[in-house]
Amino acid sequence: MLYFHSLDEAENVFKALSTPARLKIMELIYRKDMSMNDLATALSLTNSAISLHVGKLEEAGLVTVQVTSGKHGIMKIIKPTCHKLFIEMTQDHAGDIKPSYQDDIKVGHFSYIDPHPTCGLSTADTIIGELDDPRTFSYPERFDAGVLWIGWGSIVYSLPNRLKAGQRLAELQISFEISSECPEVNEDYPSDIYFYINDISLGKWISPGDYGARKGMLSPHWWPPLLNQYGLLKTLIINTEGTFIDGTNKISNTTINDLNLDYNSIINFKFEVPKDTANCGGMTLFGSDFGDYNQNIIVKLFYDEVN
Repeated sequence: MLYFHSLDEAENVFKALSTPARLKIMELIYRKDMSMNDLATALSLTNSAISLHVGKLEEAGLVTVQVTSGKHGIMKIIKPTCHKLFIEMTQDHAGDIKPSYQDDIKVGHFSYIDPHPTCGLSTADTIIGELDDPRTFSYPERFDAGVLWIGWGSIVYSLPNRLKAGQRLAELQISFEISSECPEVNEDYPSDIYFYINDISLGKWISPGDYGARKGMLSPHWWPPLLNQYGLLKTLIINTEGTFIDGTNKISNTTINDLNLDYNSIINFKFEVPKDTANCGGMTLFGSDFGDYNQNIIVKLFYDEVN
């Protein structure tokens, strides 16, 4: 999901979708993978025109262009980056978009993990170690992991804190692709996934299932069909009103002020599936090499200047 705080912040998306040709491109690539040539043929446009339209969509963050080998040389595949847009129509100070810092964290760059089978992790090229062996999470290859999963347990990531003196954290957003973890695949397999910042509870979200009815759009061709294929893109938002999933689903009353974070703070973010929770359905995290979304864990810190 792409999340925008205001109409102004979403301006580039509106511009990118302002022509019928680009709307048609988005419609086509949600049906199946298409190359530049495929789109040119389908829309009866020149390759240069398609390249221009795709460039505008890419600038707005709506598509990615992946280069791969084809029958006649290099081929550019166009893929959507999200399935949903969320735009706040109002804000506290109209036209005032808060400045922010953004970081991208690979799923293997955790600072602590307590994995329990079924579990494992993989790079885009190979599964790391043996399946269901918690020791593999300590292997150095884990830094290149593009997907990881646990039957229950917890994962902690140390989030970059780029705040400077005189800057006050106003909102924290953490975006990730996630699903449950079934021993095979089961799209009706709920899992209670809890979130914490520095051990302060942010609430829980119930993952609906472990998705495998089709292959993940970004997953490598060799990826086994009975392993996790793709997840849902969720955005955890902590602001002065509480903690939300995707901006509309409030999961707790914990506010950004309750976290007591400043420019000196360590920020440890934890995912947890307790063994004794009502729906112990595990957890899978997807990075940019797997699943449906071309992203890792994305962290945004919005701040106010208080000098």
